[in-house]
Amino acid sequence: MTVADFMTSSAVDAAVDRPVSPGPERRVVPGAAESDQVLMTGTGLCIPAGLTFDGWERAGRQLAGIVDSSSWWLGDWLVYGKKHYADRYRRAIRAAGLQYQTLRNYAWVSRRFELDRRRAKLSFQHHAEVASMPVEEQDSWLERAEREDWSTKQLRTEIRRGRAIEDGARKQPTVIPRIEVPDSRLVRWRRAATHSGVEFDDWVLAMLDRAADQVLSAEIRAEGWRLPVSSRALVKRSA
Repeated sequence: MTVADFMTSSAVDAAVDRPVSPGPERRVVPGAAESDQVLMTGTGLCIPAGLTFDGWERAGRQLAGIVDSSSWWLGDWLVYGKKHYADRYRRAIRAAGLQYQTLRNYAWVSRRFELDRRRAKLSFQHHAEVASMPVEEQDSWLERAEREDWSTKQLRTEIRRGRAIEDGARKQPTVIPRIEVPDSRLVRWRRAATHSGVEFDDWVLAMLDRAADQVLSAEIRAEGWRLPVSSRALVKRSA
């Protein structure tokens, strides 16, 4: 079945938000029994009186599939046009009355997913949610979305949750091994921290930083680096 056989102008219009021109052509929503046939026209649906709930529900699924597929179709169409008709494709877009920015969004997702990587059980928007990720992450998230039957919103929520967990893990401080210290030295250090007016943990870190700076200072100067005041990082001296 070709795009012309399956796709109607109303599906394209829904996908790119442009007004439609009325026309006499009518097409039947695929997969419906004759008594439940819903006709698609350029300006709307012709729904038969007495349409069963099953027929109405089936028509909705079919229409949703057409609109979702049209995003892929239009994206692929623009990718092909830009590749083969670089000097003319914009003119064709204007002649068709399509919105270029919307098409660019579709094309960007289409480029990120070759045909054999697009999952029929997931929507175009599922793919768009992960399009900016590396390929391995795309496949991982889409695999989970398909397995767990996530909606687009659920996928977006899970991605945000995963990123929050990763960010939290990166922010966790590294715990250094415990060091046994004689009580007399510990008492002395605590007195010094109190005298300096800072918490003991902060005082210990500051003293370690100061000691490291003193040991490394000669080497740092020789290599053209400088140590900023109150910094624990080395910063390259400006040329």
